[in-house]
Amino acid sequence: MTNPTDAAANDPQRAAEEVWPVCSGSSFDLWEPDTGDYYDSVRADSIQQHLHAKRLSQRETASSAFSELPEEVTKDPVTLPCLRPRVAFRDVTRANDSRTFRCALIPPDRVLTHKAPYLLQTWGTPVDEAYVLGVLSSMIFDWQVRRTTELNMTFEQLNQASVPDPGEGHPVRDRVTEIAGRLAAADDRFDVWTKQIGAEAGTVGDGEREDMLVELDACVALLYGLDTDDVTVLYDTFGLLDQWNDRRDAVLSTMRQMSEGPRDD
Repeated sequence: MTNPTDAAANDPQRAAEEVWPVCSGSSFDLWEPDTGDYYDSVRADSIQQHLHAKRLSQRETASSAFSELPEEVTKDPVTLPCLRPRVAFRDVTRANDSRTFRCALIPPDRVLTHKAPYLLQTWGTPVDEAYVLGVLSSMIFDWQVRRTTELNMTFEQLNQASVPDPGEGHPVRDRVTEIAGRLAAADDRFDVWTKQIGAEAGTVGDGEREDMLVELDACVALLYGLDTDDVTVLYDTFGLLDQWNDRRDAVLSTMRQMSEGPRDD
C-alpha cells in the first residue's frame, strides 16, 4: 500500500483532491484500528491547514498539551499528529460493558472527532507509546477504570488511573511492548511505526492472538505488583459470575510460569 501522504507530496493535484476519513469512537476497537465505520470525510489539504493553525493557537495556552511541545515542532506542519499512528480511545462507555476502556493505534491520515480523544506524545519514543498502548489495552487496566467510570471516559478520569513503568530494558515491560506492537500493527500502514519499535508487522492468527492477550494480562499484572490472589479477585469481579473463568485460569497459569522462570532440562 502506498502512503497517501508521500504520494500526495509529489503530486499537488492529488494533494488537493485527497480525502481522509473522519473517525469517531465506533471507527476502532481493541486491537482493531479501523472498523470502516466513519463519521464523515474531509479534504486532506484543508484539514491539515486547519489543524496546523489550531495547534499554533493552542500552544499559547498553558493548559493545552501542545504547550509542552518545542516551538520548532509545533511550527512544522509535517509533525501534525494526524500524519502518524496515534493511540485513541472511545469517549462513550459504560461500566457494565464487556470492556470499559477501548483504545487502538489509529492509522495515519485520519481525523478524529471529540468522541475519539487521542494521546498526544509530548516526550518519549514510539517504544514508550507501544508500552502504554499494551497496558491500556489489558483487562488489568480496564478493571481499574471500571471502578470510577459511568458514561464517559474523560482525560480527567484517565489521569486518575495509574500505569506502572519499571523503565525501558525491563524484560516484562519489553515483552508488553513487543506484544502490543504485534497486535496493533495490522497492515503496512503501520510499517514505519513497527520499525521504530522493532516489532514485526502482519496479521496475528486467532490462536496466537488469544495466547498473546493472556500473556499481556499476565505481564501487566506482574508490573502492577499483583499476585495470583489479586488477579483471581480481579477477574471474578470484572463482569458476570464465571464470565471470565477461562481467561482468569490462563492468566494465572502464565503468571506462575513467568514467576518460576525457565526450567533447566
